[in-house]
Amino acid sequence: MTSAGRLAGLCIIALVLFYGAHLGETKKNSRKEHKEPNVPFPPARPTTHNLAAICHQGRGRPRYPPSFFPKSGSSHFRRRGHAMNRLESWFRVCCSGDLDEQSSQILCCAQQVWKKALSQFCVEEYSTMTLPYECCENAGEARWSCFDSELPNPNYTSTPGYDAPEIPEEPGFTFDPNTC
Repeated sequence: MTSAGRLAGLCIIALVLFYGAHLGETKKNSRKEHKEPNVPFPPARPTTHNLAAICHQGRGRPRYPPSFFPKSGSSHFRRRGHAMNRLESWFRVCCSGDLDEQSSQILCCAQQVWKKALSQFCVEEYSTMTLPYECCENAGEARWSCFDSELPNPNYTSTPGYDAPEIPEEPGFTFDPNTC
């Protein structure tokens, strides 16, 4: 081999060693770190134990306007956020004082809201090309039991110092007192 050939070979080896030195290391993405939006989901089933918080602490629970989410991706978090906004909007119907002051009617209304909001969430989940939320795969009481397990906020506790932004009222819920 000529000295020119050896020199070319050494240069190639040096380049491979120089540029390949980082192959085994992981590099941080040069873009901003992507943080998943925090949407505490699923909401707890309304009960006599959490009904007062549902009605009296609603302004202290998070809302999820479009600006809360990254501009792209996170569509499953958007659907969860929309479901939570819908739920809070419809809870106002139950807690507004327009219903009979009996807590049993208010509880019945809140439970109707919970089921309707989560049913609508499941419809939206199945309208995408992604896997649906696991509870949506169940039917009847199995679906409701699934949604009412592993709850991030079972008591509907408000966030200290948080005042929810105004979210447009969500159409689509009418209380049916005949089911109580």
